[in-house]
Amino acid sequence: MFGDNPYKTLISTILSSRTKDEVTLEASKRLFKIAPNLKILRNKDIKLIEKTIYPVGFYKTKAKHLKNLNISKVPKTREELMKLPGVGRKTANLVLNRAFGIPAVAVDTHVHKIFNTLGWVKTKTPEQTEKELVTFLPIKYWPETNRLFVSIGRQYTTSKRLIEFLKKEKLI
Repeated sequence: MFGDNPYKTLISTILSSRTKDEVTLEASKRLFKIAPNLKILRNKDIKLIEKTIYPVGFYKTKAKHLKNLNISKVPKTREELMKLPGVGRKTANLVLNRAFGIPAVAVDTHVHKIFNTLGWVKTKTPEQTEKELVTFLPIKYWPETNRLFVSIGRQYTTSKRLIEFLKKEKLI
């Protein structure tokens, strides 16, 4: 979404969890108008941040996370990113990919579900799926895996519809 700017990539990725892309994009644009960098964001009133990012999912919690980003620049390692409030493994991997061009596989429920449905992995959690994928998926595909499979997962919201699609495309 804002891949050329680590700050904007981090913030928009935090906002995107459990939120439609269109809502995230508009909320991010509004937020970047009033807080174009980390220092200014930290100095904003929490209620203003809440009002600005609404209606993203869990906007009050996310506003608190944003307000508490006590960093001067966005870290370039998964470990450091995951120490930030509101940043889990998937968000960290997306930031690494999109902001810094560092290969990582961002696995969410869509990616996890599809790779299991395909039978390419047999895992119980997205974290386990990520560990499996990095063992056989060529590194050149890592950056686009999330974007591609999330798109498919959103279109085929049930396992039945997903299986029908995969069969139609002769993927299973």
